[in-house]
Amino acid sequence: MHSLTGDSMHGSIFVFLKRFVEYKHNYNTWVDVLEEVGLRNRVPYQMNEVYPTSELFIIMSAAARVQGVSDPVFQEKFGEFLVPDLLLVFKRFIDPSWRTQEMLLHIGSHMHAGIKRENDATNPPPLHVSKVGKNMLVIDYHSKRRMAGFAVGIIKGLAQYFDEGEKINVLPSTEPNAERVQIRIEFV
Repeated sequence: MHSLTGDSMHGSIFVFLKRFVEYKHNYNTWVDVLEEVGLRNRVPYQMNEVYPTSELFIIMSAAARVQGVSDPVFQEKFGEFLVPDLLLVFKRFIDPSWRTQEMLLHIGSHMHAGIKRENDATNPPPLHVSKVGKNMLVIDYHSKRRMAGFAVGIIKGLAQYFDEGEKINVLPSTEPNAERVQIRIEFV
């Protein structure tokens, strides 16, 4: 289990998580998951608030058990699912001409930095993106949250969103539950 005392997550992630669980199952499953983790009477999550990251982990783990998948697989599927909503909510940080590669190159400087400016209680993980030649990006994900599966899902979700899924290979090169994970993205 993750232990990140004082760490906060943007409320949009909780709202999208609820939507994902309801999409995969139904509203009752969301209520059952909250009850299982002791959050049955939790005030509903709000988009522009912040909440303890520890709550996100316990909810995701319970939802992964309901779906019969590991935490990293659940995180990846959740990351893929939330991309259209994420792009809509944070469109003010995005140049409309960007595609997958440009989105990834600017995610830290534009999206994460913009989210942090709007609410300094949030703490998006630093992502260091390097362009290696014409057709490859390397993302260095470093976070005590250990959510690289989520990052891989977002990358795959971006590729699907921009109809580039067939043109992109996403290759985590280290264990997805590590604090530091390198992810290679090949554009073919």
